[in-house]
Amino acid sequence: MMQIKVLGTGCANCKTTLKLIEDIAAEKGVAVQLDKVEDIQSIMSYGVLSTPGVVIGGKVVHAGGIPDRKKVESWLGR
Repeated sequence: MMQIKVLGTGCANCKTTLKLIEDIAAEKGVAVQLDKVEDIQSIMSYGVLSTPGVVIGGKVVHAGGIPDRKKVESWLGR
């Protein structure tokens, strides 16, 4: 199961990013464990200054703004 963390304080973009990843994972039949990280200290520990951030396997793969669909599909296509 792929572990994905969405970093953000609960803004609309963060919620949209979470839903987008969830929807695409379901479409592709990819098992994911989505965690929402809202604690500002935890977000900062990843070096993300602009949310939403996306972390896969402990590595920041996206920060700032909603990722586009193709980008999310590429993460889940591994």
